[in-house]
Amino acid sequence: MTNSGREGGWITVRVIPGSRPDAVMAALFDAGAQGVQELGNAFVTHAPGAEAARALCDAALAACGDAHVETAPLPNRDWSEEWKRGIRAQSLGALTVAPPWLASDLDPATTVVIDPGMAFGTGEHATTRGVIRLMQRVLEPGDRVADLGAGSAVLSIAAAKLGAAHVAAIELDPDAIGNAEANVARNGVADRVTVVEGDAATLLPLVAPVELITANIISAVLIDLMPLVAAALTEGGHAILSGILADEREHVSRALRDGGWRIEAEDREDSWWSATAALR
Repeated sequence: MTNSGREGGWITVRVIPGSRPDAVMAALFDAGAQGVQELGNAFVTHAPGAEAARALCDAALAACGDAHVETAPLPNRDWSEEWKRGIRAQSLGALTVAPPWLASDLDPATTVVIDPGMAFGTGEHATTRGVIRLMQRVLEPGDRVADLGAGSAVLSIAAAKLGAAHVAAIELDPDAIGNAEANVARNGVADRVTVVEGDAATLLPLVAPVELITANIISAVLIDLMPLVAAALTEGGHAILSGILADEREHVSRALRDGGWRIEAEDREDSWWSATAALR
């Protein structure tokens, strides 16, 4: 780690995430990052002072031992506005994911408006985009959906806008719940999306049966959850899995096959792989 930050003012934290980018991204948000951009092979965020920057650096290194972290002071500008300029509207088939300040001219029926708070999931990450693209191939109007590791509730809201009758947005992190609930209300889908705080392994059987399960979480957790996912799906149901590095594809695919699943569709963007799976 290199450190050229100062005690006062905003500081840029740049992380080369090493072998566990999904864990590093999650750790940055858990440590207080208000937004994280992917620039090339790096994650970049800003911290309001040296103490906050150190917390982000420590979190990234704890999440992945081979990560590389650099910090640098920023000129005295309104970096909250600078950060907003880096967030773009994402056009993903029938839906667009956009922050509130870019959504005023977009059709509310096909726009998922996400305030990028502390919760993961703004449409800026390839894993989120992969799930939304795959979802449009299998979700039918009236389907019931469980969204595991819902974060900002972006995938839950997308499912509702695509016609789901009800979505259980299950999230373990209590710090993400308020942001998820605010996003659900902002999008006018509170009648169809319920944000539930707790562990997916405990809550998924309680919201079953469902036609579709989305899970944008790390591969090791996904593999462990698949028996519960299988038990929660209706006949002919689907699971959309993401948060998987492209070089983990063979390992995850083998685990799915061994568990009685077949892969029906795949989505790859940058170093991330997402897949739609159904029981054989």
